[in-house]
Amino acid sequence: MANTQTLINQAYSAFNQRDIDSALALMSENVSWPKASEGGRAVGKKEIRAYWTRQWKEFDPHVIPIELIDREEGKTEVRVHQLVKSLSGDVLSDSEVWHVYTVANGLIERMDISDNQASSESAPSDAFSKR
Repeated sequence: MANTQTLINQAYSAFNQRDIDSALALMSENVSWPKASEGGRAVGKKEIRAYWTRQWKEFDPHVIPIELIDREEGKTEVRVHQLVKSLSGDVLSDSEVWHVYTVANGLIERMDISDNQASSESAPSDAFSKR
């Protein structure tokens, strides 16, 4: 758990600092990532880089891990405080959500969002709906 916890904390830190290279270094080549602000998924580091670059031109998201729970089969659930602001500083969303990571061979393979909403992954998360 300690190595996974360190890995996940480093990923959040890099994301919040907008350090794409450091965040991607913690992921496998074919990582699968939810596109919360657009809907759907980004697969692979190139797609995640493009997605985050677009996202950060529209929103200012910050995600702070609060609790990590190690599960079976390389899964770790992370309760996070997610604050999404417009680029002008207006709060669009201030909530807690759960992120579920799949880690293999010391790298992030997949991340999923569980925010207790009956929404589909094909649609943007409610956190990004107040444009």
